[in-house]
Amino acid sequence: MASAAQDLLLGTIVSILVNEVSSIASIHDQVKDIKEELVSMIAVLQDAEGKKAHTKTEETWVASVRDSVYDVEDLIDEFIYYMIYIYEEKTGGRVTRWFHQTIHIPKNLWYRRQIANKFYKIKQTIKAISERNHKYDVGHVTALEGTSNSPNVQNWMQYQADASLFIKEDELVGIEPQKKILMGWLMNGEPNQTVIPIVGMGGSGKTTLVASTFNNDTVKRHFNCYAWITVSQTYEIKDLYRNLIKQFHQSRNEEVPPGIIAMSSTELIQMLVNYLDSKSYLVVLDDVWDINLWSRIRLPLQDGQLESRVVLTTRKEDIASHAFGVKSYVQHIHPLREKDSWELFIKKAFFTYPNNSCPSELKPVASKILGKCEGLPLAIVALGGLMSSKESYAEWSNVYNSLNWHLANDPLLDSKEKFCASSHGKELKEVMKENGARRLAIQITEGEIESYTGMSQLRSFLVFSIGMSSLCLSNSLIAEFKLLRTLDLENVPIEELPDGVVYLFNLRYLNLKRTAIKKLPKSIGRLRNLQTLNICATKIETLPKGIAKLVNLRHLIMFHYSHDISGMRFRYVKGTRAPLNVSKLNKLQVLTCVEAEGDFIKLVGNMNQLTRIGISNVKKSDEMYLCDSIQKLQLLKYLFLMACDEEEILGTNALSSPSPHLRVVVLVGKLEKVPFWFHSLRNLTHLGLYWSRLEEDLLPYIEALPCLGRLILINSYVGKELCFGRGFVKLTELIWDLIQEGGKIIGKDMDRLVSDEKALNTWATWVDSNVDPAKIKVFFQGVSPYHSNSSD
Repeated sequence: MASAAQDLLLGTIVSILVNEVSSIASIHDQVKDIKEELVSMIAVLQDAEGKKAHTKTEETWVASVRDSVYDVEDLIDEFIYYMIYIYEEKTGGRVTRWFHQTIHIPKNLWYRRQIANKFYKIKQTIKAISERNHKYDVGHVTALEGTSNSPNVQNWMQYQADASLFIKEDELVGIEPQKKILMGWLMNGEPNQTVIPIVGMGGSGKTTLVASTFNNDTVKRHFNCYAWITVSQTYEIKDLYRNLIKQFHQSRNEEVPPGIIAMSSTELIQMLVNYLDSKSYLVVLDDVWDINLWSRIRLPLQDGQLESRVVLTTRKEDIASHAFGVKSYVQHIHPLREKDSWELFIKKAFFTYPNNSCPSELKPVASKILGKCEGLPLAIVALGGLMSSKESYAEWSNVYNSLNWHLANDPLLDSKEKFCASSHGKELKEVMKENGARRLAIQITEGEIESYTGMSQLRSFLVFSIGMSSLCLSNSLIAEFKLLRTLDLENVPIEELPDGVVYLFNLRYLNLKRTAIKKLPKSIGRLRNLQTLNICATKIETLPKGIAKLVNLRHLIMFHYSHDISGMRFRYVKGTRAPLNVSKLNKLQVLTCVEAEGDFIKLVGNMNQLTRIGISNVKKSDEMYLCDSIQKLQLLKYLFLMACDEEEILGTNALSSPSPHLRVVVLVGKLEKVPFWFHSLRNLTHLGLYWSRLEEDLLPYIEALPCLGRLILINSYVGKELCFGRGFVKLTELIWDLIQEGGKIIGKDMDRLVSDEKALNTWATWVDSNVDPAKIKVFFQGVSPYHSNSSD
């Protein structure tokens, strides 16, 4: 319960209140007060979550906090909904202009008064909750006092970061090798300032690793002063400067200079420059999201040739590989190994048992639950703590059955939509009561869906259909979900999208994958808040022009497979035709796969936020424009290009400097020669060449790539012999169907490809005295390029 409320506080109250509604001047002050009160309650909710038992008073109080969070969220969403709905009923468009008029024309003040009155009532409710906390002494669940002077968001986040600094050494599992490497970089004697990015997905243990190293006495003695700064997505640069000054002085037991609160940025920078003169320093910047932070924070962090170090943690690969202008090392944090995951889990789940031992009757279900964590330390610790209070097999089994982990870890879903309950095995009213009827995943059989009504506050609706030949999603049902943010209809056998969907103004995520839908409505552009649209494997062949109105769209996924997805047939992937104005979607990060038509290839370079792109139907005549556009996409991590037919040349030789972040490259089509730019792909982990029919051996061009782990070669070579030299240092998987009968594949020191899998038959001869050919982990068949084992 508390976790869900925390997500809403951080994800909804802070961002939506500040960015959307607080611009209405008449309610600005009340919004500010409500935000401060609710942020103050975050720590209370977190503390309450960690308690094993609550009194009835405490439980009631926490429930009141949660309900207040939901009330604010509902008020915001309903206000915007009715504003847009009423306007579009009258005019049918131009929301921005009307919204401006609604706010500023006196005759429309009624709406502002209504929302202001409701905010006032909520403010009074929150105030009463705070007073009730003191009156009835709900003492040990309170972490911070709920007053109007409560700490702001940044202070609370700093509190969270500070907590990670005090993890006991014996609680750390599986990080010793990485800690040893990090300590080596910090104290290797290199005189120049060095930046060390630590990159990994959320919950992977970045902060824990750095905090453990930062707290090491040997490390601290190595530097004259040190500071730990939590940055996060919202920060004020002057606050960071002040925090540096404060922590540098405290690390040397010195008095913090008075008056820094009133200083300008220039004065703060000058103070830091003067203070750090002739001093070596260690600075940790935790949770960095902004790639421009370094250019701002480096101003006071001068390089005095004194072995100073700056460590930053981030989830973003583009930040980790940024050109910092100084010496840098990058450390990638990967999920824990199975052994380490189990050790960490039993420490948390069975800390009351002798030697942290798991009872034999719980081991099977404990292993299944641990498997859901996928090696993420944060998830393991959270689930381990949850299970520590459960002793019976039935309790453990119930928890396992209730986990909808594939939803909770979907990176395309907004964090506020990740709390999902299944109605399978429960009455719907029970689910609605437990979760406030806000997030619902239903598993239905034919004829049931129309009974799911009366849920106007629902935010997520996910349908898992079983054995159904048809399904009716009526407009009346969709109208019930007016505040919906997530609509997942994957595999549901519908042929038309209900008209009412385009009125779900709040919708962020729409998944129509593997439905039978043939076209999107022309009015799809009404969904201005939509961030993810997945029409993969539908019957949609062309996008409507209105797609360009989806100004917040970040992920547009629309590739289609033929019946043969192996790549043995040329046309095994097909894109979707898109209007030229799709290039105006400047927030788009994922675009896979679009058919190249007209001037689209000329315009795609304007979409400079793209990290993944797939283009099919490419012609030789497109080469110059194609290469020019790809060269502009400097954040690109994934590139898929497919020629219009198997005899068309796929021209990429004009590409001189592709994105340095490229990790996956898949080319489908005839190549005149090996692209020379392959040698520059230092971060490439996956390379797939299909129907290239090269006459020259491509291996010398790619054997030195330091990160290449997966190589797919399908009908890509017409020569008689391939020779794997002493390169390919990271190659662990090789998939091919490329060599003519009687040819030779020569491998030297390729023992890292050995596995217990039996190789399939091949016409070619494998020659390597060190490796048993029956145990080479290679597959002589094609695979889909979209199965690239890449999480990017």
